[in-house]
Amino acid sequence: MRAYVFTDKGLERYAGRFVWLSVDTENAKNADFLTKYPIPALPTMLVIDPAKGAVAMRYVGGATVPQLEKLLDDARGVVRGGDNSADTLLESADRLAAEGKTAEAAKLYEQAIAKGQQKKNWTRGGRAAESYLFTLSSLPNESERCATAARDLYPLVKRSSSAANVASAGLSCAIAIDEKNAHRKELIDTLEKETREVFDDPKAGLSGDDRSGLYMSLIDARDAAGDKEGAAKLKQEWAAFLEKAAAEAKTPEQRAVYDSHRVGAYLDLGTPEKAIPMLEQSERDFPDDYNPPARLALAYNAMKKYDEALAASDRAMARVYGPRKLQVLRVRADIYAAKGDKESAKKTVSEALAYAKALPKGQRSERTIASLQKKLDSM
Repeated sequence: MRAYVFTDKGLERYAGRFVWLSVDTENAKNADFLTKYPIPALPTMLVIDPAKGAVAMRYVGGATVPQLEKLLDDARGVVRGGDNSADTLLESADRLAAEGKTAEAAKLYEQAIAKGQQKKNWTRGGRAAESYLFTLSSLPNESERCATAARDLYPLVKRSSSAANVASAGLSCAIAIDEKNAHRKELIDTLEKETREVFDDPKAGLSGDDRSGLYMSLIDARDAAGDKEGAAKLKQEWAAFLEKAAAEAKTPEQRAVYDSHRVGAYLDLGTPEKAIPMLEQSERDFPDDYNPPARLALAYNAMKKYDEALAASDRAMARVYGPRKLQVLRVRADIYAAKGDKESAKKTVSEALAYAKALPKGQRSERTIASLQKKLDSM
C-alpha cells in the first residue's frame, strides 16, 4: 500500500480530516501502543477517535484506493455517530478486536451483520463481513464456522470490493477443516468456485497483491483436492503474473512489493535460483532493509548453497530488529540443520527462544515462545 496506494493524489482530500501515523511494530519503543492496540497482522489500519482514544474502525489487510476512501469515509461517520444499531455494533466489534478480545468481537460482528441486513443499502456490510471472517480465522477450532459464514456471506458481497477477501478467506478456512469432516469438500468446492469467479471477473478491480493472493488460495485448493497437475499449472501462471507485474513497476519500491510472493512461487516450483537476481537487486536498492538478504537466505538454502545462505543470513541479522528477528533466526537454524550442523542449529533456536522471552509486552507472543520451546525440545 505504501508503494501503490498512499502515494495516490486522490487521497489528498483527506489531509485535513485525519492525522496520519505509521507505527513500526518491530520497534520496542512502540510496545506500549501495541499493548493498547494489538496488531494481529500486517497491514492493519486503525482509525482512533481522538476524543475517546478508542478504535473507531479497524481493518486488517491491504486495500485499493477506492476501498481505502470508503474505509476512511465510514470511519469518519462512526466518529460522528452511527446512524443505526448495526453501526454501533460494528464500532463495538472493532474496538473489542483492537483490544485483542477476538471471540467477543466475532459475536458482535455477527450481530452487526444481522442488523445491517435489516436495513436497506447498509454501506458497511462488506467491511463487517471481512472483519468477521478474520476474527473467526484467528480463533481455534472455528474453521468450519468461518468457511460456512463465508459461503453464506459471499452472495451479499458479490461484485463488491469485499468479494475477493470474503471468498478467499473462506476458502482458506475450508481447507483448514479436519479432513474427516463430512462438510469439508462441499465447502472447499463452493468457496473455490466463488474465489475463481472473483478472479475471472474483469470488473473486480483487483490490485496486484489481491490477484496474487487469489492465486495462492486457488493453488491451495488444488493441492487440497490432490490435483497436482492443476496446482502446477496455476503455480506457473502465478509466477508469470508476478514477473510481469514486477517488470511493469514504475519504482524500485513498487517492484520489491512482489519479492516475497515471487520467492514463494519459485520455491513452490522448485526453481529458487530464479529469485537470486531480483533479490540481489533489491538488496542494492534497499541496503538497510533486512528483507532482501533474509529472502536470499531462503533461496540459497533451497539450492543447498549453505555458505551463501548463512552469509545472507548474517547480513539480515545485522539489519533486523523486533519480533521479525525471530523468523530470521528460525531460517538460520534450518540452514544449519540442512548443512548437518546440529549443534549450531540447536544454539540458534535457543538464542531465538531467549530473544522471544525478552521482548516487551505488546511484542511478546506466548504462542511463538511455546513453538520455539517445542522445536528446541525435539532437537
